[in-house]
Amino acid sequence: MFRVTIRGVFEGLGEEDRAALLDGADAFRTAFTDEGTFTYDRGLSAFTFRCQVPAEADGDGETEATERAMAALVAHGYPHRVLRVGVTDMRHIKVRRKGRGR
Repeated sequence: MFRVTIRGVFEGLGEEDRAALLDGADAFRTAFTDEGTFTYDRGLSAFTFRCQVPAEADGDGETEATERAMAALVAHGYPHRVLRVGVTDMRHIKVRRKGRGR
């Protein structure tokens, strides 16, 4: 599983887009989901988009995960400009367990 974080700015939002985003502005959503979730303030300038993408057995995982996350972002239909993309391969994350016998 890859977790992709895209940071960007909204550009040229129409009134309908602004209203739809402002309706959800106070909801606290930071989860990584298949559809992706937005985090932004009421000023509707910058945003963070979080998306999870299943890891494929072969191929360039990070590149494919980035492309699929970008497609999920575009599917939401809000005009934007991407500033930064971060990809984490969850298969490489090690979990430390507290309290285990040594």
